[in-house]
Amino acid sequence: MNYTNLNGGFMELSEGWKNAKGKPPIVCLCGSTRFLNEFFEAGWKFTLRGYIVVSIGVVKTSSADKDGGHGAEAISQECADMLDELHRRKIDIADEVFVINRDGYIGKSTAAEIEYANENDKPITYMELPHPTNADGTTTPSPDKE
Repeated sequence: MNYTNLNGGFMELSEGWKNAKGKPPIVCLCGSTRFLNEFFEAGWKFTLRGYIVVSIGVVKTSSADKDGGHGAEAISQECADMLDELHRRKIDIADEVFVINRDGYIGKSTAAEIEYANENDKPITYMELPHPTNADGTTTPSPDKE
């Protein structure tokens, strides 16, 4: 497992700025949409390192977000399912995956994306060291971090 700290700069990521095919590497950002600022920060830092960044495309705030729900579910479950499928396709085209897990948090959607990336042999780097996982692959942040 690779780990990097956004505040301390990137480390242990892909060598150079070109992939094995001589093209800019593609990184897929995964994580909870509650961490939008971290998505933006990771996106520009990867871009400035020469990466093509694929990330979330829709953030729909709702009361479900406050309870840890998937924002797209406020639109419909069909929409949430479609967005999850689109994100798996983004993982397919990526050379590697970067998990945005502030305070070690990994929710159900992100856990499923990590599992999918592992099944497809994608290198995965975490923003922070993950907390121990629950049976469903999620993590529980420290009580003082929620």
